[in-house]
Amino acid sequence: MAILDKLYAHKTKMPSVDSALKGRDTPIRVDEAHFVNGNRIIPPFPSHTEQAIFAMGCFWGAEKRFWQLPGVYSTAVGYIAGYTPNPSYEEVCSGKTGHTEAVLVVYDTAIVDFQSLLSVFWQNHNPTQGMRQGNDIGTQYRSGIYTTNETQQSLAMQSRKNYQKSLADNNFGAITTEIIPATKFYYAESYHQQYLAKNPAGYCGLGGTGVCYTD
Repeated sequence: MAILDKLYAHKTKMPSVDSALKGRDTPIRVDEAHFVNGNRIIPPFPSHTEQAIFAMGCFWGAEKRFWQLPGVYSTAVGYIAGYTPNPSYEEVCSGKTGHTEAVLVVYDTAIVDFQSLLSVFWQNHNPTQGMRQGNDIGTQYRSGIYTTNETQQSLAMQSRKNYQKSLADNNFGAITTEIIPATKFYYAESYHQQYLAKNPAGYCGLGGTGVCYTD
């Protein structure tokens, strides 16, 4: 692991606004329908739904965790919390855009609540690893919760405090998850959307700590 850290050290430092790649004005075009359930992955969404965005490392496995949750209307993968407009996957992987790989979750509030989404988030990755998840190293693999309203923000902050105690009781270090109001979410290329449904044997490096989350 130390060898990997050394090889990829240059990818674990956030770029500055001035040094980030310039990107482009044109958004990446994606298929509008979810490959698994056929619902829309781009707005407009039904009025009874809310949105939240989560980063848990490689977005392929993270997206699958959420689309399997009853009450989730739709999911999409993309890039958030960086500087480069409309970045490509290759640009994000370069570590020069500042974005992290993320999952947009559109959920029916009458069926599933935000706390249930937080449970999926905390229990399905290791939020103490900084700019990495396991062997996936770089700024694009950092942990994050990107909220769309004040209630989500408050619940997310409290959940981090609660889960930190549980992790500490099990000899894990400090949580490095960033929790901020959502910035611009850029959709990833269509071949990334619902990737593990299209490629059932595809790579998934997602793994939790084994510590249960309780709200």
